[in-house]
Amino acid sequence: MTFVADTDETYEVFAIRYAGVQRRRIDNFIGMDVHDGPMAMDFYVWLLRSPRRTILVDTGFTAATAQARKRVLDRYRCPIDTLATLGVDPTTVTDVVLTHLHFDHAGNLAKLPAARFHLQDAEMHYATGRCMCFAPMRHAYSVEDVAELLRKVYAERVVFHDGDDTLAPGVELMLIGGHTRGLQSVRVRTARGWVVLASDASHYYQNHEEGRPFPIVQDMQQMLAGQRRLLAAADSPRHVVPGHDPEVLRRYPPLDGDTDTVCLHLAPVD
Repeated sequence: MTFVADTDETYEVFAIRYAGVQRRRIDNFIGMDVHDGPMAMDFYVWLLRSPRRTILVDTGFTAATAQARKRVLDRYRCPIDTLATLGVDPTTVTDVVLTHLHFDHAGNLAKLPAARFHLQDAEMHYATGRCMCFAPMRHAYSVEDVAELLRKVYAERVVFHDGDDTLAPGVELMLIGGHTRGLQSVRVRTARGWVVLASDASHYYQNHEEGRPFPIVQDMQQMLAGQRRLLAAADSPRHVVPGHDPEVLRRYPPLDGDTDTVCLHLAPVD
């Protein structure tokens, strides 16, 4: 893959935590863990902002979805409404990257009436095809979210990508697969260098740093090879941001005292 070397645009990048849930280490890694114990999972969306563009990455889930799935959350705030804390009116957002269509990444689409949704061909095929005939493979998908996105297709508001692509100067999509067939990560230029938003290509730092896969996997080889690609595409290992790790909130400076929103374009605090 050859990345575009345009130097005209850099972005502020924010990780916005909108919920969290308690889990155990054994739930987060394939293989035995002799040190099993509590290991929380956080849920994020990400905002990319430059003088010319604002791009949202993923749209989270609704409180109703969490209730239907019997998720006991330590806190919840609507990820779309929360954009107001960054001075962003959700009704004006024009571009949204959906890294994949699992329920915690692809809800709330109706709250973004002006948006075009960027998705990999392979993900739509996976989420609407024969793989969904098997309960374990469709478990993390919400049929209502997928149906809502299909309506957006018919309304000409979905932009499909077939592999790696440049969304805008300084924002690049990487087809990774593994976790789902069409999972994509986002590579974005910031003042501190190229940052890679892994999304669910790596849920936790330990997934990509230690080669320990997360248990929800469609293709193990793609998942592991994809994590190597993340590291190669970032300016350093400290520029790879996993999709669900509470450690992200501890490693990066908060936005104006909001400890649930951190600045990924700034150097880690450690």
